[in-house]
Amino acid sequence: MSEQNQNSTRSNHILTDVRNHIATITLNRPQALNALTHDMIHEISLRLDDWAQEDNIKAIIIRGAGEKAFCAGGDIHALYDAAKRGDGTEQEFFRREYELDFKIHRYLVNTGKPIIAWIDGIVMGGGMGVAQGAPIRIVGGRTKMAMPETAIGLFPDVGGSFFLSRCSGAIGLYLGLTGQLIKAADALYTGLASHQISTETAFEFDYALDSLVEWDLGAVPAINEIVKKFSSAPIEAAILPSLRESIERHFAVKKNVAAIVASLETDSSDWAINTIATLKKRSPTMLEVTKRQIETAATMSLAQCFRLELDLVKRTFEHGDVIEGIRALLIDKDHSPHWQPHNLASVESATINHFFESPWRSGQHPLKHL
Repeated sequence: MSEQNQNSTRSNHILTDVRNHIATITLNRPQALNALTHDMIHEISLRLDDWAQEDNIKAIIIRGAGEKAFCAGGDIHALYDAAKRGDGTEQEFFRREYELDFKIHRYLVNTGKPIIAWIDGIVMGGGMGVAQGAPIRIVGGRTKMAMPETAIGLFPDVGGSFFLSRCSGAIGLYLGLTGQLIKAADALYTGLASHQISTETAFEFDYALDSLVEWDLGAVPAINEIVKKFSSAPIEAAILPSLRESIERHFAVKKNVAAIVASLETDSSDWAINTIATLKKRSPTMLEVTKRQIETAATMSLAQCFRLELDLVKRTFEHGDVIEGIRALLIDKDHSPHWQPHNLASVESATINHFFESPWRSGQHPLKHL
């Protein structure tokens, strides 16, 4: 029996396979754009733990089934149902998700085994949490990347505190507040992707990995050499460089989001007008939470960022805009959320401060072990 057949399994929308010392995880819910469920998160975590102990496994690839998506996020409908039941299972989902994301971030350091995230497709929210922890993040011609959480009254979580705050200048804040979608060239420009490999050469790339024999040199240099060989420049030019001056002028070093909007209102460009329109659709409270989150996280460790995000999740569901946002955009689809309050001028500092007060006593945080 071949190595491939011995190691191929299927469980809870996760496919796993081992070929030539490389283990592959395929997120297998293409009809749902490979959105993550609680069971999928648990299964991925178990697989990574198992492979960490297997000397035969030298590297990991994570990819999405189908041609559309790597992973469009978490299963929002399931989270909505859990929140409406009030049984607290939505909090458990986020805790497990953050533990997995942290594990992926630390996997190379802890095991010496590189993870490759093949993100040639839609990658948003929870998918970004999985992808951004991988040291090799490959985009392609189909990549559509975003952190769109503010659209549903949430904040950019799954490590967004960490990776958005590490983007140059105010770009991470801009992406986090607006949820702006970017493609391969801008993903590379921001550092949210490490390499571009064209969709057309994906098969050849996989074949090269299957044929790799120089494992004695070490997994990291061996994999890096193949990735470098197949990397190419994106066909489409990056858009963010041309907007960089405007983003810095309007988003950097502003007291609050109201001040950002006021600054944008002095700009008659189509970009500024569209950005204002986008921000005015978002939850005012969660915009202010997101701004403070990203700016605060710039000096925090990875573990501190995930603990902060779990604090914010609990406060967010207590506040309620996320429930209303999911209802309006994904359940009833009337696209008319009733935010509380409904405008930025009415957001009180005390409310925002409360979001950043941990609901857990010192030493009792659910993510204290990170």
